[in-house]
Amino acid sequence: MSVRRPAVSGQFYESSSDALVRQIEWCFLHNLGPQAIPKAEASPERVSLGFVVPHAGYMYSGPAAAHAYYALSMERKPKTIVLIGPNHTGVGPSVSVYPEGHWETPLGRVPVDSELAKLIVGSSRFARLDTTAHEHEHSIEVQIPFLQYVLKHDFTIVPITILNQTPRVAEDLAKSILSAIQLSKRDPQDVVVIASSDLTHYEPHDIAYRKDKLVIERIVQLDPDGLFRVVVEKDISMCGPGSTMTLIYFAKALNSGGARLLKYFTSGDITGEKSWVVGYAAIQVLR
Repeated sequence: MSVRRPAVSGQFYESSSDALVRQIEWCFLHNLGPQAIPKAEASPERVSLGFVVPHAGYMYSGPAAAHAYYALSMERKPKTIVLIGPNHTGVGPSVSVYPEGHWETPLGRVPVDSELAKLIVGSSRFARLDTTAHEHEHSIEVQIPFLQYVLKHDFTIVPITILNQTPRVAEDLAKSILSAIQLSKRDPQDVVVIASSDLTHYEPHDIAYRKDKLVIERIVQLDPDGLFRVVVEKDISMCGPGSTMTLIYFAKALNSGGARLLKYFTSGDITGEKSWVVGYAAIQVLR
């Protein structure tokens, strides 16, 4: 069985297990984070279908991501996490689904749900089983230590990267994930979808804030076509519209109860340098 080794350990997050745990806890306790360490599972119910979560270095976007993972910690633990992120490297097929094996971080290894991965590919016009797109991609990798911290080791993952980020591809992938869950005869409440995306890149804080507000409005209203339209028309450099649209289409197919913004800030709120920022949001999509 293959093992996907860390590509950005020591860059986006700490490379030793002890230092990484301290860094994750710093994200939770940060004044822009939830300001609390997750405790034991608080509810027997599953509240969320999924989350939109950023994927920059923990020192920049970690406190925003911590809001999503804190919310996840308050619910019944899912058994499988479908992790969808943008393909930054340009390598691989239109939609790349990691087929089998494990993903490794300094906190240990997480198994890939090969059954669900293969069923997703079998139901999709665009998805292919592939490892090459994942070798150097960070958008999924940086989510896994947070999941290990919150869920410990009792979960599996299905890593998916999207190169062709269009509504047609996103809707197809969403339908394929739902079909795979049904074909595998699983309880949909045992599966959570995490869409990995940063928002506006490298613009002044005030401009990024205005642009990202438009994006967040469309996400919270569960409007995937409107999201794509505003990203194109307003020239918004959101890197994960495909993963986010997939989550929204998936939520709409399951008659989601809506979505809510958990936290938004820019890198300028972390560093104080506001002339050249990246926007980060954590958004919860409800059942």
